Amino acid sequence: MATSRLHIVCALLLVGVVLLGRNQEGTGAVACPQFCLEVDYITCPSSGSQKLPSKCNCCMAPKGCTLHLSDGTSETCP
Repeated sequence: MATSRLHIVCALLLVGVVLLGRNQEGTGAVACPQFCLEVDYITCPSSGSQKLPSKCNCCMAPKGCTLHLSDGTSETCP
């Protein structure tokens, strides 16, 4: 009796793993780095040359925007 219960539990776990794996296909999740650059302001194509409030890094800023760093350099977000 205990052996059949073990088989049922293993089968259910296997089905759950397969279903969870199917759900994650194509989600395109991106890991966001946990560091903050010294950003003075950002600019985005949609806002022209208007200086927008700073964000920590490109993960927090909209795509295509440029982070203007305090050392005078800039980083364009993909």
